[in-house]
Amino acid sequence: MRNSTKLIILTVLAAIFCGLYLFQGLNGSFDYALPRRGIKVMAMILTGVAVAYSTVIFQTITHNRILTPSIMGLDSLYLLLQTTVIFFLGSNHVTIVNKQVNFILSVSAMIVFALLLYRFLFRGGKRPIYFLLLVGIIIGTFFGSITTFLQVLIDPNEFMNVQDKMFASFNNVSGDLVWWALGFIAITLLIGWRYFSELDVLSLGRDTAINLGVSYDKIVKTMLVLSSVLIAVSTALVGPITFFGLIVANLSYQYFKTYKHSILIVGASIMSVIALVGGQWVVERIFTFSTTLSVIINFIGGVYFIYLLLKESRST
Repeated sequence: MRNSTKLIILTVLAAIFCGLYLFQGLNGSFDYALPRRGIKVMAMILTGVAVAYSTVIFQTITHNRILTPSIMGLDSLYLLLQTTVIFFLGSNHVTIVNKQVNFILSVSAMIVFALLLYRFLFRGGKRPIYFLLLVGIIIGTFFGSITTFLQVLIDPNEFMNVQDKMFASFNNVSGDLVWWALGFIAITLLIGWRYFSELDVLSLGRDTAINLGVSYDKIVKTMLVLSSVLIAVSTALVGPITFFGLIVANLSYQYFKTYKHSILIVGASIMSVIALVGGQWVVERIFTFSTTLSVIINFIGGVYFIYLLLKESRST
């Protein structure tokens, strides 16, 4: 089957799931329920595209298919920021109550952190990409330790508000934030679209890419920044989804069997939409909100991550 045919099939499936989620059980309440469902579907589409795109390009520049951009510590920074604000200022502070302020604060903090980290690490000259990953793991662990320490000391009533920030949720997404996220993600995707052909060459390795005339270091830095922006926006919009990118990216590799990022990224993005919209439909209609989508994704992703680790160890 041609890859274009596979993309068409996935697009049709995504449209079916979106239509099923939007229109099933409306019972004539189009004015009330349909706009709210539409906002949730838009949030799921934006989150899916952002996570899929950032994960595929991150795995390309690291040449490792079991890594995700969250290894840089952005998710840990988001949780630390939310916990710190609630711990010192309380859950009634404007930075928590006002979702727009919280969104801008979270996105700005994560992007500034990523830019400062990359600038500091690359300032001394060329460094291996795995050095950057090692520093990201250490910083993420450090942020996580501080977050856990504050959560132990925090008031139990305030901890309930912190707990809401620990898992991704599409149920209380603000319509204004969705349009803001759309602007951020659209601009980032437009900037990154022109690098698809260079990413195809980057997948061959650093030395080969340089010999073929690709500005390797410049593109790696650009892709790291774009990946950080997408993860920051999606995390600030709905919360952290740790293993979701790992799942859809590797499914895209296995399903399309190609090196072209124009196909891999689009395919992973459509798979993300199918998984998020379909999964949210299952959570609401079958499990009747007895669990959350992020819990299901993290469980499946954790099992899939262990499978990939075992597969890699056997191949070596």
